[in-house]
Amino acid sequence: MAEKEATVYIVDVGASMGERHNGRDELDLDWAMHYVWDKITSTVATGRKTATVGVLGLRTDGTANELGGEESFQHISVLQPISQLLMSNLRELRSKIRLSGTDSGDAISALVIAIQMIATYTKKLKYKRKIVLITNGREAMDTDDMDEITKKLKQDNIELIILGVDFDDAEFGFKEEGKDRIKAQNEASFKALADDCDGVFGTLEQAISELGLPRIKPVRPVPSYKGQLTLGNPGIYDSAMSIDVERYPRTKFATVPSASQFADPGHGQGSTQSSMTIAADGHAVEDSGVLGGANGLIAVKSDRVYMVEDGTPGVKREVEREELAKGYEYGRTAVHISEPDENVTKLETKAGLELIGFVPREKYERYMNMSVASVIIAQKTNDKASMALSSLVHALFELDSYGIARLVTKDDVAPVILLLGPSIEAEFECLVDVQLPFAEDVRSYRFPPLDRVVTVSGKVLKEHRNLPSDRLNNAMSDFVDQMDLATFDKDENGKPAEFMAMEDTFSPVLHRIDQAVRWRAVHPSDRIPPPYDILTKYSKPPQELVEASQARLEELQTAADIKKVPPKVKGRKRDRDRTQPMSGLNVDELLGREKRTKITAENAIPEFKQMLALTEDPNAINDASKQMSKVIYSQIEHSLGDSGYGQAIEGMRVMREELIALEEPAIFNDFVRDLKQKLLAGELGGDRREMWWEIRKTRLGLIDKKQSDVSEATEEEAKLVSCESFQQGMGPRQHFPVSISEMKPEAGQP
Repeated sequence: MAEKEATVYIVDVGASMGERHNGRDELDLDWAMHYVWDKITSTVATGRKTATVGVLGLRTDGTANELGGEESFQHISVLQPISQLLMSNLRELRSKIRLSGTDSGDAISALVIAIQMIATYTKKLKYKRKIVLITNGREAMDTDDMDEITKKLKQDNIELIILGVDFDDAEFGFKEEGKDRIKAQNEASFKALADDCDGVFGTLEQAISELGLPRIKPVRPVPSYKGQLTLGNPGIYDSAMSIDVERYPRTKFATVPSASQFADPGHGQGSTQSSMTIAADGHAVEDSGVLGGANGLIAVKSDRVYMVEDGTPGVKREVEREELAKGYEYGRTAVHISEPDENVTKLETKAGLELIGFVPREKYERYMNMSVASVIIAQKTNDKASMALSSLVHALFELDSYGIARLVTKDDVAPVILLLGPSIEAEFECLVDVQLPFAEDVRSYRFPPLDRVVTVSGKVLKEHRNLPSDRLNNAMSDFVDQMDLATFDKDENGKPAEFMAMEDTFSPVLHRIDQAVRWRAVHPSDRIPPPYDILTKYSKPPQELVEASQARLEELQTAADIKKVPPKVKGRKRDRDRTQPMSGLNVDELLGREKRTKITAENAIPEFKQMLALTEDPNAINDASKQMSKVIYSQIEHSLGDSGYGQAIEGMRVMREELIALEEPAIFNDFVRDLKQKLLAGELGGDRREMWWEIRKTRLGLIDKKQSDVSEATEEEAKLVSCESFQQGMGPRQHFPVSISEMKPEAGQP
């Protein structure tokens, strides 16, 4: 279980915090809140009910605290009682933290109230208690009760952190010039208080500068296996080895926060519009259980139904899940298997970790690793197991070998094969394991050699246009050596050090998304700030190294005979020069090809492409598109159920791509509008509304300005044409399917 936490932030909102100092563009309060919001949103992001936060306003216009009747506790307000903070609380808290019109208020009295808040909330329970004071220290304080406060902080085991705006910090290397007497005295008092209670005193400049460093999230390890590590069968042989062990993860993939789906209730037919989700078989199912959310969005809830063919083409009926059999995909065929048959093929296993062999270290290839690493340690408080496991670890280390083991974490769970390696540190010994593949998981492929070319006759060539020359090899080797990062950086003593050490690199995707989510939680409409420097530091090689290796790079380019590829020609497809053979001969004339003037339904797509490739006349392009349109109409009209929809969809896709390339979007847009009218009127063989659903699912609607600069259709018009539903004569569960992505043109993610 995660440790309980209770943290109170004391934020100075006095009038003097509305000034700007040391060349900053932001007000002192706004600048200080970068730190406060970062810490609070990090706590909110955990989602833990045991991580509680309270906020206390110092030097506020009013007074709102339990001791507000006394004069020394005036202008101190509880902005947020200690509790778990949620997104709604963040928005409300942001509106409360604003500059006041007074500088009255005592920071030491605010500490007393914060201590009382924590004591009242946590009582005598086990909590991690913390108070964070943010102030500029520019107003006089009453320091008479400092000793009592220090005693109470130590007694309740409360951690105190004092961060001041432009406070002097010799270790960080910051000193404010021209500091007034009161602020200097306050800084000395704060530092003495922090030192006496073993707290932290520092300048806010350092705290904000360190916000960009991604914080390592401590996690409580959960055992994946508890049992015995055996060598042989202890139930049969007395000489068999059996050690009580526990297995924990050593490394784990960090994942980005999961996103939730929302829909804009104002899009389409208004806020009463029901949401639609897509079932596993591709059919849309209505779900009216949507709840109002933040920013006017509604959360989407999914529902799933199962549909099967009813014997009549195009007609399906709903069935219960229990009526279906489980199936497995084999090639393009679905093979079903009943539950009794599946139980026969299921391997019955017993939980256990069994050593099945050993392998010399030099015989193992690292590419065989199939998982992240875990550690196997002896059972806690079991000295006999610790001694036995230590003997095994040292034996593997001394013999330079690895162990091979079969692991079943729980009964009837599929077994896995593990590689066990010894790990010996000063005060810790364990086995490190990774998963190995089974023989069926390994595929062997043969590739041609990289250092020679073997001809069809079997002749071996050492010099070939596809093989690097000695000059090229030497040039590449020199360039790589010049770009070496292993010794480019300098350590604290000025000695060469690695520039891009593993512990200094972080996942840009993971931490950038985390930064954006935390920022948006507090600033719903402000522009998201750029990524932290630490996330982009290693995205490019150091400029000094690039300049130093420029000569090597030019030599490499010369040796490799690198030529610049001409840029891709832009403009109308029909205006581009066609590729001509080097002989200059006209291939079409030699083969006696005639220009095609008619498109047949049997070979529509190739003939349509051929007509467009052999003409530059806009009238001919329009004629080819009309012929293709008639073919698509015919495929829909004469389709038996939905059997012909696939051909029609593919024809529309090709037609759309070709007309975008020819910068003739108007032709396709007119066709789409006409097709929709025909489907609406039932002119293409009756009720063909499902065809329009297929068109929308494959995103073959109007070509808007975003897809073609010459299109006259706007994005809003394209969405309107695509999202309009066939509502006439339909029952309550017959709303035309609406995909999630089309329901929410401006969908939000928390």
